[in-house]
Amino acid sequence: MVDDEVGLLDMMSAALKVEGFHSVDKATTSQEALEYVKRNQYAVIVLDVTLPDMDGYLLCTKIREKTNTPIMFLTARTSDLDVLTGLNVGGDDYITKPFKPLEVIARIRAKIRREQNYREVDKTEQLEYRYGFLYLNLASGQLFVRNCEVSCTARELQLLSFFFKNPNYIFSIQDLYEKIWGNDSLGDTNTVMVYINRIRKKIEQAPNNPELLINVRGLGYKFIPPKDGSF
Repeated sequence: MVDDEVGLLDMMSAALKVEGFHSVDKATTSQEALEYVKRNQYAVIVLDVTLPDMDGYLLCTKIREKTNTPIMFLTARTSDLDVLTGLNVGGDDYITKPFKPLEVIARIRAKIRREQNYREVDKTEQLEYRYGFLYLNLASGQLFVRNCEVSCTARELQLLSFFFKNPNYIFSIQDLYEKIWGNDSLGDTNTVMVYINRIRKKIEQAPNNPELLINVRGLGYKFIPPKDGSF
């Protein structure tokens, strides 16, 4: 947990330990958090946005260079722009202050459970998808575009693998929200659209004029596999 309010860190750390989380590292600065991330692997990382040495959005991007661990923002910044910024820079969830500690802990549990379910893939399920210049390996959690590995967060891989498993089908935003986020996300359509845009930047030649992950007006989104191995 990263927050410059020591009292909040102590309170949440105590609450987490009561709920069975016995290994909780606390950082009050971005630099301290980065040092922790270099040395350790975490199930979930919880960030404030307002920190003394670097804002949480920039910290999130730096953490994303090192790990795909789920990142949750826990902050007093409540505007729609703040929420979208948090999701755009790599956050998986955004919780605003004031908050109920048990609600935060429930969402942490949900994040961990979803990550475990994602890793425990059914052995009978297809683990590799190759569409033209796109190759996805679910066993290793890797995406390759034109033979170059492209870093993805766990949530991006979940959404992308869902499209790869169901090419040429239209899914509404609500369909995607329920399939990928379940009941532990923000509950608004912006969440899905942010992730769609993030994936487009990784697989499309022209993200602003997509040809692979398209919007069917009034219906939803559809993945159209590339026809060959090049853009």
